[in-house]
Amino acid sequence: MKISNETKIGALGILVIAVFIFGFNFLKGHQLFSKKLTLYAKYQNIQGLTASNPVLIKGMQVGIVSEITNDKDMKELIVVFSINKDIRIPSNSTAIINPNPLTLTKVEINLGDANTYLKNNDTIATIPSGAYLESVINKVDPVILAVKGAINSLDSLIIRVSNVIDANNKNNISDAIVNLNKITESVLNSTAALERIINDKDGSLSSSLKNVQTFTQSLADNNDKINNVLTNLDKTSNNLAQIDLQKTIGALDASIQTLKTTLSKLNSKEGSAGLFINDNALYNNLTATSNKLNILLDDVRLHPKRYVSVSVFGKKDKTGPLMAPLEDSIPSKTNP
Repeated sequence: MKISNETKIGALGILVIAVFIFGFNFLKGHQLFSKKLTLYAKYQNIQGLTASNPVLIKGMQVGIVSEITNDKDMKELIVVFSINKDIRIPSNSTAIINPNPLTLTKVEINLGDANTYLKNNDTIATIPSGAYLESVINKVDPVILAVKGAINSLDSLIIRVSNVIDANNKNNISDAIVNLNKITESVLNSTAALERIINDKDGSLSSSLKNVQTFTQSLADNNDKINNVLTNLDKTSNNLAQIDLQKTIGALDASIQTLKTTLSKLNSKEGSAGLFINDNALYNNLTATSNKLNILLDDVRLHPKRYVSVSVFGKKDKTGPLMAPLEDSIPSKTNP
């Protein structure tokens, strides 16, 4: 049977296309004639991962990313891995996306230590690349962890400063800077004034020190006089110390006791003075006698004929006697 040239050319073209597809997939890590293990992984962020990106275990490519799907709200992305069938992956293994700006983004599978293995169409656990990086840093160097903590603190501080420095606070800071400038100017003026005060030639402090020096010089010049005054004070104090204060106090106490006795007698009804001061009957008798004497004197002044029978005064006055003293026409003088 004779094969036409057109058939040969068509078969050659199909063979070339098949070889190209096989070579392309082989270069990308696809093994066309081996059985595949399909695994699913869920991520919040795939960090630039695309289909056909390699899947590695301990740095060796064991599969590829065959498909990436998402739900409508983009809350979760589902990545499908195509893994070589002859590789067993423990069920507690994790898949981590390792982005690399210089090369392709890869998926690294960290093998677990479980005795059971993932099966076809199972879902493998995932760890965000940030959390993975943090675990690596914690294992690599405590100093790097401290630096990370400092960076986080600095980031929080920057956020807080950004929140604090709003428009109003910026104005307040500007006002505070203006006030600080005024305070600085005031401090400079105060410093200049202080320099003027402590000036050696004409400053107030210099004048005060000169006055103090003059005063101390005067004290030094009058040292002998001061010593004499202190000596006289010492002698006076010695004389006062030599006075028999006990006898003086005893005499003063005796005088006080005598005065107390006298006052007690005056307050009592014993003796003439006590009776005169404290006896009400004597006071009432003296008052009545004085009143009667006033009546008698008024009656003698008004009716002298009743008491003196002399023809010079005419016939005898027969009017009745006064029963009460008359009101004095001349007011008595009182002490001011």
